[in-house]
Amino acid sequence: MEHITLLIGIVIVTALVFDFTNGFHDTANAMATTISTGALRPKTAVAMSAVLNLVGAFLSVEVAKTISGGIIDESAGIRPEVIFAGLVGAIVWNLLTWLAGLPSSSSHALFGGLIGATLVSVGTGGVHGGAVVMKVLIPAVAAPIVAGLAAMAATRLTYRLTRHRDEADTAKGYRAGQIASAALVSLAHGTNDAQKTMGVITLALITGGVVAPHADPPLWVIASAGMAIALGTYLGGWRIIRTMGKGITDIQPPQGFAAQTGAAATILASSHLGFALSTTQVCSGAVMGSGLGRKGGVVRWSTAGRMVLAWGLTLPAAGLVAAGAAFLAKQGSWGVAAVAVLGLGVCGAIWAASRRKPIDHTNVNDGPAAEPVGVVTAALQTVSPPPAGSMTAPATAPDTESATEPATEPDVSDAPAPAAPAAAADAPPTPPAARKKTAAAR
Repeated sequence: MEHITLLIGIVIVTALVFDFTNGFHDTANAMATTISTGALRPKTAVAMSAVLNLVGAFLSVEVAKTISGGIIDESAGIRPEVIFAGLVGAIVWNLLTWLAGLPSSSSHALFGGLIGATLVSVGTGGVHGGAVVMKVLIPAVAAPIVAGLAAMAATRLTYRLTRHRDEADTAKGYRAGQIASAALVSLAHGTNDAQKTMGVITLALITGGVVAPHADPPLWVIASAGMAIALGTYLGGWRIIRTMGKGITDIQPPQGFAAQTGAAATILASSHLGFALSTTQVCSGAVMGSGLGRKGGVVRWSTAGRMVLAWGLTLPAAGLVAAGAAFLAKQGSWGVAAVAVLGLGVCGAIWAASRRKPIDHTNVNDGPAAEPVGVVTAALQTVSPPPAGSMTAPATAPDTESATEPATEPDVSDAPAPAAPAAAADAPPTPPAARKKTAAAR
């Protein structure tokens, strides 16, 4: 620790700030469906997720090795200021998408920031193109598709197995299952996303000569990264939780259980293989798959389209911001200070904008405004039968609505004559003398 310079210390603090934003940005991955179906109260859900994220941070370091020595070549002249610029780009993009309520990928924001800053600082020789393609781009395309198909199949199987059971009874069981699957997703998130910050800090330590190349993250790095992401998770990214839980599709307990189980299996498998997967894309794909897997369930494609657009923009947008920050940071100490001041200013402005319409645990389940039905949604509604339990009641069953309201409009011809106006009815009788004068005038 005595060899850590001021600049490396700034990089470490910035990396932990990114880890914090990653935590509240990705809380929705584990807890959005659990909160939206009422399986857990919002504050209880994020507290459980925070603890399990911290535990998951200690389970593996394979993804951290991918970050610290797989994508960026630390021997190509990478300096700590380059990593600092990359982190600033990732943080700014994370906060912008959080303000918009879009579950974009914190992982890809980090990759884009590091790649953009490296390209400006040392050129293409500092980036391992093969590793970017194999461990970032291909998983980015494949992971949401795999998770979506798995969730869709699991949702259909779930409804088929319980089609003859009472919906209220099965909902209780699936809510309990959701709690277990949400815990698994939180644990998986800690094993994948917390390691990305570990990898960045380890990369900064390698470039500063503090630890040897290709070294595992020190224990204090693992602990600090785990605590930062846990704290961010506990505070909760309520804006993105609302989008994931209410904005993509209307989730019922069986769908939530299927989506979370499929997402957790995908994330854990990728962590074991060392793929720096986007947990946001995996969980979003699983939620969309669960919407398509339920009969009558329809995905809100306009929201899904905005999410996919944000996914595509994340790498280049974070890369552009980081490239500009790296250009400033190359100018010397004043450039690093300018990047820090500008970054703090942008983050403060985003936070101030978010306070205009705050979203927290008290209103997170207030659904978004209804959107117009698009062509795809209308077509799916036409060909898909209604979900189980939504059919009309049989003719022999008592109809509560018809008992309280008349079936037809009353016949006007049978109605009694309208009463005289209140003013006329309450008027005093006309005196006899006045009646004689009126008759004479006529």
